[in-house]
Amino acid sequence: MGLRRNAVPTAIAVASALCGVVLIVVAVASQERAPQPPKHAVAAIVSAVDSAVDAAPTLSPSPPLVIDIPVIGVHSDLQYLGLTDDNRLEVPAPGPRFDEAAWYKYSATPGAPGPAIILGHVDSGGYGPSVFFNLGRLQPGDEVLVTRADGLVAVFRVDEVARYLKEEFPTLLVYGETPNATLRLITCGGEFDRDTGHYLDNIIVFATLTGQA
Repeated sequence: MGLRRNAVPTAIAVASALCGVVLIVVAVASQERAPQPPKHAVAAIVSAVDSAVDAAPTLSPSPPLVIDIPVIGVHSDLQYLGLTDDNRLEVPAPGPRFDEAAWYKYSATPGAPGPAIILGHVDSGGYGPSVFFNLGRLQPGDEVLVTRADGLVAVFRVDEVARYLKEEFPTLLVYGETPNATLRLITCGGEFDRDTGHYLDNIIVFATLTGQA
């Protein structure tokens, strides 16, 4: 698949990719508001993430096919997306697959050592709530299941759910190498700035592999 494990988008490109008016991801007064976890400074989550690094299981690399998050009713096929020419994170484009989640193909495959990155839209003016609308509702201990091409289902436990200003996107925490198998789920959140057409924050879920189904 030609993975480039060091292909990391710039922080602002990561933060804005899911939240731009170019992608018609807009909030309108009539729409339901997505759940919002507490806002964190970057340093606030370091200890929580570090504490999850222990003698955890890992799986051999295998591309992901489907993500399920039972507690918030998510079931989605996974697109494979990379970077744009200007080093921005690609996201599901408007169209029939807009509401699907996507695996960042230059990250680890879910279950293999390192951080696997999966992203999805929160909503749009044209479609309403999207695949990760309720991501901010997740709590530590909730399960995320990723079905892989080898037939295994990687089971992850949520360690932390946090909201960051997009100007303070925690690039190292999200993309930095980990010795065990970890998962990061990303969408946009916080207040919507009608003047710029952007959400102000990103919601990030940090999770660790606990086994396989």
